[in-house]
Order: sequence, then C-alpha cells, then structure tokens
Amino acid sequence: MPWQFDNQRPIYTQLVEIITLRIVSGEYAPGTRLPSVRELAAFAAVNPNTMQRALAELERQGLVRSERTSGRYVTDDAARIEAARRDQAEQILNDFFQRMAELGVGPAQALRMAMQKKEMMHDD
Repeated sequence: MPWQFDNQRPIYTQLVEIITLRIVSGEYAPGTRLPSVRELAAFAAVNPNTMQRALAELERQGLVRSERTSGRYVTDDAARIEAARRDQAEQILNDFFQRMAELGVGPAQALRMAMQKKEMMHDD
C-alpha cells in the first residue's frame, strides 16, 4: 500500500519524516539494514530519485549510515535516535498548541483537555 502524502509539502521532506518515525518507533531497529532505494521507492510509490534525496538527508542527520557495498543501515547511536524522538515529540506538541490556540484554547486549558481525554481512553 503506498504511503500517504500531503500535496501541500515536498514529498522528500515527508519521506524523511515517515522514515524518521519508523526509526524512532523501532519499526526500523537500530543497526538494521534498510530496504534498497528502489524497494523503498516502490513501497512509497515515489520516484527513486526522491527517495534517494530523503535518504541522503537522513544520512546528513545521522539517523542512517551508508556502507559502500552493502546498503544503508539505521544508526546504532541510541542517543541520536532519542534526540530525533524528542524532536518529533516537540513538533507534535507545537502543532497541538498552535491548533488549540487557533480555536481560542490556551495552553493550560489544552493540557486539561488532553489529560481528560487520556483518562477517558484508559476507561475504555
């Protein structure tokens, strides 16, 4: 099944975000070999050049390393993965608070609403 993309943003940046999420969530475990550029491009239903650009960015960020003859691997650097996880969590929180502010909901009220929702989810 092709990956889902937002037409309002560059595909390669969304690929970086999707692969980063898969790394920080453990779907792509530290030290494991990633599928080839062509395989990933086929999974995502994107041009291999676009996938190559995304993987080059992930290498620049230190989440992926390239081994000349055997492909690309997820970093073994647990601190780097944890930093990426924190970065993604902060972005989600920023987006949440911004969207709540657009609704006229302040940070304290937004937090209360989130905690109430969390409690409701545990009751199910």
